[in-house]
Amino acid sequence: MEYKLRTEKSNITTMMEFILLGFSDIPNFQWILFGIFLVLYLTILMCNSVIVLITRIDPTLQTPMYFFLNHFSILEICYVTVTIPRMLTDLLSQKGHISVIACATQMCLVLLFGGLECLLLAVMAYDRYVAICNPLHYGLIMSPQACVQLVTASWVSGVPVVIGQTWQVFSLPFCGSTTINHFFCDLPPVFKLACGDTFVNEIAVYVVAVVFIMVPFLLIVVSYGKIISNILKLRSARGRAKAFSTCSSHLTVVVLFYGTASTTYLQPKPNQSEETGKLISLFYTVLIPTLNPIIYTLRNKDITVALRKLLRKLST
Repeated sequence: MEYKLRTEKSNITTMMEFILLGFSDIPNFQWILFGIFLVLYLTILMCNSVIVLITRIDPTLQTPMYFFLNHFSILEICYVTVTIPRMLTDLLSQKGHISVIACATQMCLVLLFGGLECLLLAVMAYDRYVAICNPLHYGLIMSPQACVQLVTASWVSGVPVVIGQTWQVFSLPFCGSTTINHFFCDLPPVFKLACGDTFVNEIAVYVVAVVFIMVPFLLIVVSYGKIISNILKLRSARGRAKAFSTCSSHLTVVVLFYGTASTTYLQPKPNQSEETGKLISLFYTVLIPTLNPIIYTLRNKDITVALRKLLRKLST
């Protein structure tokens, strides 16, 4: 018995790396997946970079709404860069080895940028609420200083919580299998490798998820409830259509992101298979960031006009 305990303790203390399985269960499609994810990654970088550029240089887009969109696009670039390059490397090498420190860092950044996305979406909803429901005081409420403060608070507020959450997860004892059935270090699959009772840690995860996912979501719901109520009071059909058009792209992004993120972090662990979790994670880490700039570009006339102006300048 004493020898067994010594062996298990040795396994715990000497664990220096994990193995990300990724998509190793479909080895014949590795190169196809590599090509698809590389194209999607370059598309995300290019489209979001274009949005960042035009919202910085176009005089007509120097408003709070596009200031927040600028930061949202920067966030999307950061978010996908944490996961996709690593996934591409693993598809090429077909090894998937990742050190404990690298795994903890990746998890910390994924949680940080994911939480920040929730907060920024809430800030953008509040901006639309003020613009539509309180237009006379919009310039005063959403002043440049207030916009900077809201973005700074969003970026900074999650840092200590996410660091604490990551430390709590990786302070757990890991023994036995070192294989993570995922393409990045996410909370649910890493929890499955921990020894002993993880109930307290999982409760902590749910509490943080409620704060960073559900609270911003409720603020968004309240904001859009008041926005829709205000829009329906407008007598002009053209005015209602214009008001809805300024919100439709943001609302689409909210539904897509929250629909998948909440499924991953708020659903009880036994109710979700590893393959389902992997598929859902693909949606909110790869597919949705690919769609977001397209949604904002196609459904926003100001962005479309600014993009055409930029293309004309580049072609002359």
